[in-house]
Amino acid sequence: MKNSPTLALLLLVLATFWTFKSLMPKYEKDGDLAKTKFSTDRALEHVKLMSGQQHGVGFEPAHQNVHDYIVDYLTQLGLEPQLQEGYVLSEAWGNLCYAKNIMARIKGTEDGKALMLLSHYDSSPHSSFGASDAASGVATILEGTRAFLEENKKPKNDIILLLTDAEEIGLNGAQLFVNEHPWIKDVGLILNFEARGSGGPSIMLMETNRGNQKLITEFVKANPEYPVANSLVYSIYKMLPNDTDLTVFRRDADIEGFNFAFIDDHFDYHTSLDTFDRLNKESLSHQGSYLMPLLYHFSGVDLTNLKSLNDIVYFSIPLFNVVTYPFDWIWGLLILATITFSILIVIGFRKKVLTLKGILLGFIPMLIVLILTGLYGYFFWDGLTWWYPGFKDMLHGFTYVGHTYITALSLVSLATCLLIYREFQKVSTPNLLVAPIFLWLILCTILNLYLKGANFFLVPLFGLLVGLLVWINQKQPNPHLLAFLALPAIAIFTPFIKMFPVGLGLKMMIAATLMTTFTFFFVLPFFGIFKRKRALAAVLLLVFFILNLYAHLNSYFSESMPKPSSLVYVYDNDNQKAEWATYDNVLTDWNSQFLQNKMGTEEGDAKKTITSKYGSRFRYVAEAPLKQIKTPDLLIEQDTIIGEYRKLNLCVKPNRNVNRLEVYSNQNFSKARVNGIEFSEDYLNNMGQRLLTHQISNNAATEIELQWSKDEVLELGFYESSNDLLEHSLFTVPNRPKDQIPMPFVLNDAILVTKTLTFE
Repeated sequence: MKNSPTLALLLLVLATFWTFKSLMPKYEKDGDLAKTKFSTDRALEHVKLMSGQQHGVGFEPAHQNVHDYIVDYLTQLGLEPQLQEGYVLSEAWGNLCYAKNIMARIKGTEDGKALMLLSHYDSSPHSSFGASDAASGVATILEGTRAFLEENKKPKNDIILLLTDAEEIGLNGAQLFVNEHPWIKDVGLILNFEARGSGGPSIMLMETNRGNQKLITEFVKANPEYPVANSLVYSIYKMLPNDTDLTVFRRDADIEGFNFAFIDDHFDYHTSLDTFDRLNKESLSHQGSYLMPLLYHFSGVDLTNLKSLNDIVYFSIPLFNVVTYPFDWIWGLLILATITFSILIVIGFRKKVLTLKGILLGFIPMLIVLILTGLYGYFFWDGLTWWYPGFKDMLHGFTYVGHTYITALSLVSLATCLLIYREFQKVSTPNLLVAPIFLWLILCTILNLYLKGANFFLVPLFGLLVGLLVWINQKQPNPHLLAFLALPAIAIFTPFIKMFPVGLGLKMMIAATLMTTFTFFFVLPFFGIFKRKRALAAVLLLVFFILNLYAHLNSYFSESMPKPSSLVYVYDNDNQKAEWATYDNVLTDWNSQFLQNKMGTEEGDAKKTITSKYGSRFRYVAEAPLKQIKTPDLLIEQDTIIGEYRKLNLCVKPNRNVNRLEVYSNQNFSKARVNGIEFSEDYLNNMGQRLLTHQISNNAATEIELQWSKDEVLELGFYESSNDLLEHSLFTVPNRPKDQIPMPFVLNDAILVTKTLTFE
């Protein structure tokens, strides 16, 4: 029994489960933990108190209440919080708002650079409670700072706490600090705590303009207990348009740092489901497990010497924490693997274990499984949304049973591999191993050229090469040895099976199915001795069908898994028309009562909305009764011609409680200002039709100054919106049923007024 392939298989299964379980700490109640220790329960109290209401910028008094809570708590800790506020224009997003940052400083014993702890306290407008994003980050910093101060030891470096405002609007609070606060010159390194979901492990991502070598070296020295980090994710992150507050520091002030963010349960992100009850306590514990060792380490090391021109490959793995090696090694490792592979081919031919025919036949099952499993993943999302069209309204691209689908597709991919390779069992295992090794060498060569951070994918290949060596020299290898050789591949690759579709949406299910197939290739030496492939495949297919049945039974929206829905009242003041509108692909009983005579939108109708993260347009519109909605005053304060230019000063003054104003134009401007802030020439040359978005606080006016060619006719479109449709006295829109939530990322529950001014 000790050499049983079945027992070895069981050990591989357990190793896979352990790989996932070891990514993050286990939550245990710790409210009575020593005061010098980080307590998840104490951090949770902060989250609970900050996430009781939706508190986006301009949503008062909840937004101010969170602000005041943080200030009061910092004062209780004996710190002297400072406030920074003012109008900020984020040109990257085209958004203007009035931001209010909170800062505090712990004085160090020396005059070097300071360590900054960073998060943001605003939630996403208009429906998010912001428990994970980012009350969890604020709570991590507050609790970590409290525990640090309880030690009553002076740090070597100053520690700056910055809790920004308006991150969700366009990183405006961070921009305000970077561009205007005198402390910016003191900052040497930043630890930023974020969330893009409500659970899962916290992933470390860096922001650096140069190499990562010194940052990673110091990160390893700090020795956080549960690091989840690798240079592939780092390389991909640098290529994507994702931004955090830390991006502003790196881009505008050349200050580097670490992001820590959990991204699982993505369906809660920016929705009314981002609540205290849905925040994964283990995820919050994971944030604390990063903060404390890094806080102690970086508050005591020289922060002026962290920049480097060199990159290193790094990856986290159970037992070894973070493994690193220089980029200089990547071609050497690839050449070593290639030479080893060539030598093994020669030995195999000399021993007559390998044959040309057998090797060529070995390419057939490899190509078949790659094509089949690739097709499973590629067509998965289209097939799923065809069968369940309501899923199209989950703009995250990740459904409530998304994890079940990932597991199911991974199992059917693995079953496919087993069944296809069983059909080629007459081809010897050594011959079958040549094709995947050759493929992986080609892939690693491409990665070395274009995505060097993924070079650690080469590490498990050496286990596969040893497996080939064993099969060349033994007819009946030890199954436990072959299983052992597959452990690096399981530890490194299996987290990616989940990570890619979780982070990028179920549209990227192909990444999960192909990564499953690649992992199978690395376990192929073991499956060469495992004779019950058909039986194992049958079990996997049975589980696959059970999981699909479970997913089907849970793919209908309910109170615990509500459907996103939307409704907007659009009042066209110019034409004295009104319409109901929705972004929903599939109407619900709640909004269909207003869209009974629904019609597909024409291009003109589709434009009657404000910008959204995914560029969503109205799907259906229907005529609506005219209501006496107060429109904004458009006050022309100056309209003159100076030389070749026409200059206009315009004040847009709300006459109702509003949250947002967007201004569109048919012209390019030589100069433009809003609320005293001047647009850059680059922005004006590339802005498109939208001039600006003002996220309004306290019904503030929007002061606009424009200059353009006097010979051109200017048309300005004003889109003023308020998120009060369900509460407005002029309407009788009922509250949503409990099986629905406001659709995130779009204008929702809103009254939208459109108005045009023309200057001929």
